[in-house]
Amino acid sequence: MRRAMTLTALIAAAGLMTACGSSGNDAKKEHAGKGTATSSSKPAPEGRGKTYEVTFEVGGEGKSSVYYNLDTNRSEQVTLPWKKSDNLTLNSTERKVGITVSVVPGPVKLSNGQLAAAPCSITVDGKKGAEEPGGADGKHMCEYTLR
Repeated sequence: MRRAMTLTALIAAAGLMTACGSSGNDAKKEHAGKGTATSSSKPAPEGRGKTYEVTFEVGGEGKSSVYYNLDTNRSEQVTLPWKKSDNLTLNSTERKVGITVSVVPGPVKLSNGQLAAAPCSITVDGKKGAEEPGGADGKHMCEYTLR
């Protein structure tokens, strides 16, 4: 009985793995015409990596914490205004799926003495990809999907 259950589970798993595979044409058709945040850079030839220059900026004055995700998650105590640039290379699979980069600014003191999120922006290959004004209302982070 145990042998039959194991065999059945293996066959089911193999069937699921086969069914999950795709030639990529279905995914391309499914996403055709749908608006998503993408880089304006020309795509690299299939199978090659594409390198993006990503710049994070956080405005304001004083000291604050900044959390950002480029190739890994990081946190820094910084003096504002703050700017960080780095290159990120995506392989063909990562470009198909998309990789999200983000920055979350810590609080800054407003002119009225209240604490609020600092303004932030993300620039990709010299073009503004995301921007948030900061303040007490809003999203309190900037994120952008590279493709």
